[in-house]
Amino acid sequence: MEDMEIIELYWQRDERAVQESDTKYGRLCRSIALRLLESFEDSEECVSDTWLRAWNTMPPQRPDILRAFFAKITRNLALDRCRRTAAQKRGGGEVAAALEELENCVSGGDIESEMERRELVRVLNEFLHSLGEQERDIFLRRYWLADSVAAIAKRSGMSANAVSLRLMRLRTRLKEHLEKEGISI
Repeated sequence: MEDMEIIELYWQRDERAVQESDTKYGRLCRSIALRLLESFEDSEECVSDTWLRAWNTMPPQRPDILRAFFAKITRNLALDRCRRTAAQKRGGGEVAAALEELENCVSGGDIESEMERRELVRVLNEFLHSLGEQERDIFLRRYWLADSVAAIAKRSGMSANAVSLRLMRLRTRLKEHLEKEGISI
């Protein structure tokens, strides 16, 4: 089923919308949730919550890119669950490690209160577009999908040390880019 047809099912409040969403995008959402949560049961619950959030969001929202819409919802729900879990047990894990690594680039206050969210998105997109394909893939796999350094190394054919070094350099470049754009660190 085409995306516009699925969106129309949501707008008509037809329960088939959830089935069609799961058929077309369930695998993607499950893989995102599983990478972040590292638990099959938690990831299944997160994907179910994704469909509920989509149901409650459409209407009035009509997403332009349904795949990205579902991926963003799933990622945000999974990260929320990770934060709750970390607050409860103050444990480690890849998500906590990835967020901690980025903390040095964007610490010192609430960025969203310092500048509009759209401006931050623009600056981050500008940074990502300045990267080469491999650097962008490494950066997004670590900080968007929360892949482990070992998994990124295996996928990219690099050593784990080389990936770690590349990530450190990318964080430095991100910090410099944010400062250049006037985002206080």
